[in-house]
Amino acid sequence: MVTRFLTTILVVFAAGAAEAAAPDIWPAGDREEVKRIEAYLESMTTLRANFLQANADGTLDSGIMWLWRPGLVRIEYAPPTEVLMVATGNWLVYFDAELDQVSHIPADSGPFRFLLDEEVRFGEGVEVRELARGSGLLKLTLADAEDPGAGSVTLVFDETPMALRQWEVRDAQGFLTIVTLTDAVVGESFDRDWFYFPTSARKPDFRIGQLP
Repeated sequence: MVTRFLTTILVVFAAGAAEAAAPDIWPAGDREEVKRIEAYLESMTTLRANFLQANADGTLDSGIMWLWRPGLVRIEYAPPTEVLMVATGNWLVYFDAELDQVSHIPADSGPFRFLLDEEVRFGEGVEVRELARGSGLLKLTLADAEDPGAGSVTLVFDETPMALRQWEVRDAQGFLTIVTLTDAVVGESFDRDWFYFPTSARKPDFRIGQLP
């Protein structure tokens, strides 16, 4: 199911270089909220959070995400899944320990690019489809500007104080995958080696269970 999730997020934003029209029809307040979200993401230097992934087939996965902006992320799934994704700058490396299989995907071809880019600008390469408020949350829904039928990603934030809580990926068939962040900590110092993926056949160490 993790492989399906990875495929989904790549399909949604495959046309990352496309240009989208600015949402001039939005109320001024909505435009300001989008700018506030952009500024919040740009201000985030490091983030560590546990995550729970609810898959479309009803199964659950969990793990830990480490983010070091700009450019670096490590997403490690807990056993029995044992999948590791590491963004090393230009590439998102996907490692399936069970299959001993490594894939390299351009880091700017999925929703993680919004977390990794030095400058965060929605509307550049994606269509800002909706901004919704409710129960103290902001939900920003984004779609491929050239192929809006391919699916969508919704980023969910606590409104006050602003904090990234969740992202929801809906594919072209309507299947929904929800990733919820918990126990988030910002501003920690990380070892840069955590974001290194060996180019040799040696498998990387999984850090879940090794860190406090």
